Amino acid sequence: MRIVVKVGTHAIAAKSGRPDHAALKRLVAQLCALRKAGNDVFFVSSGAVAAGIEALGLKARPKDVNDVQMCAAVGQARFIGEYEQLFGDEGVKIGQVLLTHYDFEDRRRAQNVRKSLDHLARAGIVPIINENDVVADEELKGQTFGDNDWLSFLIAKLVKADMLVLLTTVDGLLDANGHRIPEVVSLRNVGRLVHDGEKGKLSKGGMDSKLKAVKAAVAAGIDTYIANGRKTVLPAIMAGLSTGTFFPASAL
Repeated sequence: MRIVVKVGTHAIAAKSGRPDHAALKRLVAQLCALRKAGNDVFFVSSGAVAAGIEALGLKARPKDVNDVQMCAAVGQARFIGEYEQLFGDEGVKIGQVLLTHYDFEDRRRAQNVRKSLDHLARAGIVPIINENDVVADEELKGQTFGDNDWLSFLIAKLVKADMLVLLTTVDGLLDANGHRIPEVVSLRNVGRLVHDGEKGKLSKGGMDSKLKAVKAAVAAGIDTYIANGRKTVLPAIMAGLSTGTFFPASAL
């Protein structure tokens, strides 16, 4: 099975932006278990800009694009260092892949990305994928990946994934009363039921961003989940247990 797992900034970072070692270790153990079970795992990780914010002593995500790029440059090194150690402790090799919108808009470049990801997967390597905020200028044009939610869909579609899992800081899609919705069989008007409680000062995503990615993924025939990345949820999802919110393919 081919699985794309995306984790949002607040699920793996402290409030300051510093990488949360305990959260990262718990998540990496789950990803390695998937890889060792024979699955192709593609890991989309946010958090680089937040780590840079903390390292540079800032209190919130900068508005200036050049400052965001600076934070990304500093923070990316922090996160990839953490991942290399944690995956290495589990005996799993990783490879870093940084992408922008341009890599998907040009057919030849998109094919090269797919070939690279396929080659890494065949070699048993887990790609750690993130938006290349250091060089990206999409925010100047109003184009962003939405804290990597849209990027995770593009990756899932590109590699023909069977499953996309979006990990956040809530237990799934919540209704207006804050209760988890176990399964959504139709996405029509679902936005009216959503209680958005996870966007913060360090990230640019939110539940609206995730629902956009979900709608595209299920339309592309990919089973999709939104679940709590601060809990051990991937084994339950793989076992078919009720955790997070499940969006079956073609749930339109």
